[in-house]
Amino acid sequence: MTSHHFALYDAFSAVAFGGSQAAVIENAATIDTQRRHKIAREIGMPATAFIDGIGSDWVQAQFMSTVMELPMCGHGTICLFTHLLASGRLSLDECESRNLNLRLQKTSATVELSRRDDGRYRVMLDIEPPSFVASPPHIGRLLSLLGLDAGALDGALPAETARGDFIHLVVPLTGLAAMRAIKPDFAGMVEFCTENDIETIAVFCREVENPDNTIHVRDFCPAVGVSESAAAGTTNAALTSYLLRHELVLADGEQVKLCAEQGLELGRPSQIQSVVSFTGGGITRLQVGGVATKVFAGQVYL
Repeated sequence: MTSHHFALYDAFSAVAFGGSQAAVIENAATIDTQRRHKIAREIGMPATAFIDGIGSDWVQAQFMSTVMELPMCGHGTICLFTHLLASGRLSLDECESRNLNLRLQKTSATVELSRRDDGRYRVMLDIEPPSFVASPPHIGRLLSLLGLDAGALDGALPAETARGDFIHLVVPLTGLAAMRAIKPDFAGMVEFCTENDIETIAVFCREVENPDNTIHVRDFCPAVGVSESAAAGTTNAALTSYLLRHELVLADGEQVKLCAEQGLELGRPSQIQSVVSFTGGGITRLQVGGVATKVFAGQVYL
């Protein structure tokens, strides 16, 4: 029998029991794919990160949901690197900002590590801006699956599909009342997503509960194993790109910073930060991230 240390974190939350949950499994290089799927299902978190190797400027990992391998995972990345810093497997000087390469099975990305004024580790993941296409037909059917009528849609904005690490259907609603009125049909959503080649349904409005935030978000992901995400980095990268695309947020200079609120309807409040850098009017860097909080730790016995 072998054992592997693991820890459970809440991402995009500075306190326990907020944000989106992920498990981190250490020294996972000897764990085969079949057992990784079993471990992820047994733990039951929205994501489980398996650490396969650590170099001087890189980390090799794999993310699993309870039903599939994830090509990228924003909240899993926040938890993974927070754990590596907190456990001393990565180091960060007091005033240092450090970039590392996250190597996954099919892609890689830059991760920027820094320390906030309060001493908490801040993890920012680079995400390629998505491309956008017109929304699939039958938006009326989707609204029905959300338990809404046509009046809930923000008529000034289009529903669009954002294609990046994941494929998100972006759906703008009129305000918080519409967001709170959602009564999701998850089985119907899985069918809708499968038919239309969509992985998450990202619903947002510009009315917010906290005036310091930019948008209010709900992200439905039953097609990839999570009924509703309390915090999603890749989704918020797509939403940030959508806001810029439709000039709902204007770039002032070389950088714009946004903050989304998510998870409030689930009782798991989250704050997801986005930072967009510009050169010559074009996006040169899109980052999403925040902090994570450790909740549990233990051993996985195999």
